[in-house]
This record gives sequence, structure tokens and C-alpha cells, in this order.
Amino acid sequence: MALLISANKVSKSYAGKTLFREVSFGIEEGERVTLLGPNGVGKSTLLKIINKQETADSGDIVHRRGLRIAFLPQSPQFAQEDTILSKILKNYDMEGEDLARAYEWIGKLELNQFDESTHLRALSGGWQKKAALAVELIKNPDLLILDEPTNHLDVPSIKWLEDFFQDVTCAILMVTHDRLFLQRVSQRILDLDPRFPGHLISVSGGYQKYLETKEQMQMDQRSREQKMTNTLRREKEWLARGAKARQTKQQARISSAGDLAQEVTRLKTLNRIGSFNIEFGGQEKGPKKLIVGEAISKVSYRDPNRWLFKDLNIMITPKTRLALMGLNGAGKSTLIKVLLEQVPTDSGKLKVVENLKFAYFEQGRDTLIPQRSVLLNICPEGDYVDFRGTFVHSRSYLERFGFDKNRADLPVAQLSGGEQARLRIAQMMLKSCQVLILDEPTNDLDIDTLNVLEESLRDFDGAVILVTHDRYFMDQVCNQILSFNPYLDSQESTKGELLMFADYEQWEAWYEAFGQLQKLQESGAATAAKAEATKPNLKKLSFNEKFEFDNMQDAIGKLEARLAVVQAELENPEVAANPKKLEPLYSESQTLQADIEAKYARWSELEVRAKI
Repeated sequence: MALLISANKVSKSYAGKTLFREVSFGIEEGERVTLLGPNGVGKSTLLKIINKQETADSGDIVHRRGLRIAFLPQSPQFAQEDTILSKILKNYDMEGEDLARAYEWIGKLELNQFDESTHLRALSGGWQKKAALAVELIKNPDLLILDEPTNHLDVPSIKWLEDFFQDVTCAILMVTHDRLFLQRVSQRILDLDPRFPGHLISVSGGYQKYLETKEQMQMDQRSREQKMTNTLRREKEWLARGAKARQTKQQARISSAGDLAQEVTRLKTLNRIGSFNIEFGGQEKGPKKLIVGEAISKVSYRDPNRWLFKDLNIMITPKTRLALMGLNGAGKSTLIKVLLEQVPTDSGKLKVVENLKFAYFEQGRDTLIPQRSVLLNICPEGDYVDFRGTFVHSRSYLERFGFDKNRADLPVAQLSGGEQARLRIAQMMLKSCQVLILDEPTNDLDIDTLNVLEESLRDFDGAVILVTHDRYFMDQVCNQILSFNPYLDSQESTKGELLMFADYEQWEAWYEAFGQLQKLQESGAATAAKAEATKPNLKKLSFNEKFEFDNMQDAIGKLEARLAVVQAELENPEVAANPKKLEPLYSESQTLQADIEAKYARWSELEVRAKI
């Protein structure tokens, strides 16, 4: 395949800090490439250099002649007056091929369910991202660049994006730390990391292959550090003995020992980059029941005829590891506020332990003050912070989270998204609590930090309530998922219903099976409507059709009896907790539903014709 871009020894520094140095790589036609790296290493900056929004300090990036690039930022910005059609066709003629392509992408991205004059700011974050994607795809790009495409999307939207990218023919370069998304979409991984030669490693294959390759490289580098440390120790011992030798030889060994010491220091620094501990302060002793809700319900603020959740029974204990899942706007944040008694329930009983101590990681990191420095955000007064009853110098405390003396004095507004998330975690670690509530804590965090955070949450001596679109992170931390029904408006009976799952795999099996069932039911209804519409052209029943009609009720009865057995099995708690049993039962259930719908449609047709 032909090269689209070729980067040769590209370097960039910012505010006195080297982001990356002499980075070289290429991207070919049709490739799906993911760019990884620690927070603050310059991934977004490198994307902007490729897109010609910024320039490199040295080196160059060669674009293929006539290369068309489309760029989707983390958070698309829209003007107040932007509508779906006006934004998508901005800078394009309202006729001909461009208009046809615009309507094609509006359809593919399912934006045709909205009126063309709908203002984009009135849509949810997920729909805004789809609209922004349409704006870029109408350019018919050779290379599509995406910066954290899954951020602020709910899980069904991410699943849609995974499927969508399988059919996109242009090359894709993206920054993402969503490991399941990465595994399902990416074909090659570039890791921008100063710990490795050339500040970059390239691994063809999925995320699992990348992990194996990186682990081996880290082991080799640690081994090299150990060998060089041992060599340096022997050199120092030899020099300390004052061994007799020609002056020139001894001077050479002294010089060699000095070079060796510098290399050992460099390797130690590189191998230490990104290593820090996260430790939340729990309560050693406390009540076994922190929050108990009995049949609690809450009506939607926007629609008083719709329940966000209804008759929910829930218990939060120090061992709780609960994930909340649902579409954007489904009511996850409202449920959290109800459990914390920040908003009242509309019905049911809620009992919360007296003086409940909790720490809240807000999705918007609202506790951080952008204009203040990192140091003042962590320690507004004085020079010391109280960490677990011990006073620690604020600068030393910040160094644990990768903020050296230069970064500590920067305004928070100048930090990357991942650095801001780390700072918010550092604030939370100074607070003792019984319940940790984390609303999208994984946005912008690099994979090394995610691994450390996962471990700390598993070890936390209190309850964890988690809202996240990172499905891998969710499964690593939580042992139960409370899901708002994503098919909320499809059936009256599901309104306000919350469903419990053991893990993401079980939820995904249910989600796909339920979706297929909906399609089959819609197909069955369409078949019945079509039969009714063609009634004037019907003929009398043949002998075989009369036999079929006479036995139809019996056939439907058998199918419905079997469906009742399958549905009873699905409601069995043991089956619900076992994905291997659950999936075939859901599959049989949807097949039976389809057969029954088809039988009823056929019965209606035969009944009409029997009267002719």
C-alpha cells in the first residue's frame, strides 16, 4: 500500500519541556492506527502537526500530493446558529455531488431522524459527535484523524462507532485509551513514549500483541539498567582501590565510569517515568449498610410522564463495586444525587448512614480552579498537606503524581486532560471517605494511570459507584452493573426499569439479543400490515392452506408454551449470572418471538381469505 504521510525525526518542545524528540513513522492507505502514550507526552500536539495546525521544532512530515485530511477533535465546537444541514454543508455548494454526499452521510450516521433545521447545540454529546463526524466525512478524506473519539459517548454509541469504523475505507489515525475499542478497531499501535529509543515504538496487531511487545521491551530495558548498574559498581570499586596502571589507561576508565554513571541515571529515570501510587483513604471501621433504598423512584425533570427509575431496591455496603450504565441523559447522575440525599426521591424509602463521608470525581472536574496553579489547587494555604494524618510538603506530594517543580507552578488550564484528571485524583486522596463516586474518571487518562487506578479501587476499603464508558475498566473494578434500559421508549413496560448484570459481557449479550428481538417484532408488524394492505387481491384458500389455517391455533399454542418456558429460564438468577447459558436462551427466545409473530400474521391473512 502507498504511504499517505511519512514523519522523519520530528521533535517538539512546549513551555521548556521536550514533548517528543526525533520521532519517525509512516501511515499507509486504509490503515487503522492508534497513537498511545503517557499523559502530557504530546499526542494531541503530534496530531495537530500532522494536520498542519502546528509546526514541528525540527524534522518534517511529508504528505502525499493531494492528500485530503479530516480532523475530529475531542470536543467539537458549534456556533449557536449551526443546524445539522447548515453545518455539514458549510463551505460546500448546496447542489450536485456535495449535496448528495451530505445526505448520504446524514443517513449513514442516522441524523435523518432529526429535522434538518435542528440546532446542534440542542443535541446530546453523542449526537453532536456524530454530526461533527459527518462534517469531516463529507470531505471524502484519505486520512481521518480522531482525538479521543469515545470520550463523553455512552456505551451503545461506542458500540455503534466500532461497527461503523469497520466499513470506513479511508485510513484512520486516532488517540484513544479505551482498550476494548482499541482492540476491536485498531490494526497497528504507535506508542509515543520517551522510555524507548526514538521516543516511539510501532506494533502491528491488536492491543494484546502490543502489551506483549511492550512488556518484553520494558523487561529488556530494566535488565540493561541492572547490568549497567553492576558494571558501574565494579568500575567504582576498581577506581577506589587505586589500581596501578598507566596514567592514560586509568584516566580512560575514570572517563568511562563517568559516562556509565550518566547512562545508568538516564535509564533509571526512564524506567521510573509514569510510576506512582494512588491510595484512597477509607474508613477502617464503620456500618455494614451505608445506603439502603426500598422501592425508590424518580420522575424525569424534563418529562413528568416518564420515570427515570421506578421501584428500585438497592443496598450500598463497604464491599459494593457498582457500575451505572445508560444512555447520556438516562438519569445516572440523578440516581447518584438521590443516593447521596442531594435531591429527594418521588416515592419509596431511602436510609443513609449518619454523616456519610464521600468523595466525588465530577465528569467536568469542577473542583479544579483553572486560573490557579497546580500547587494552589492542591494546597491553597501553607506549604503542607495532611495525608493520612501526616503532614507532607505539597511539592513532594505533587511529585508522586508526575508534577515536577516546573509543572507544579503552571495554571491548571495549561495542563492536558489526563494531567487534570491526575490532579483531581490527588485532591481526592487527601479526603477520608466511605463511598467513592467516580463519574467518567477514565476520560483522557493514559493506560499506565488506568492500571494504577484500577488497582487502587479494588483495594479501597469502602464502596465504589462508577460511571464510565471504558468497558474494560468497568469489568476490572466492578462486580455488578446497574443498567438503565437503553430501549427505554420501545415498550411501555420498560419505562423506569433498571436491569442488573454481572459483567459487561452479559450486558452486551442481552443488549444485542434485545435489539434483534425489537427488529424482528417490527418486521412482524410490517408483515401483518402488508398482508392487510393486499387484502383486495386475496384468493380463496387452497386445500393445503385450509389445513394450515385449521391447525394454526394449535401451532401457535405450542410455540407460546415453549416461549413461556424459555422466559422462565431467563428470569432464573442462576441463568442470569451465567453468560454461557444466557446467550442461547436469548437466541431461542428471539427466534420463538419471530416465529409467533409470523404465525399470527399468517393466521390473519388466512382468516381473511377463509371468508372469501
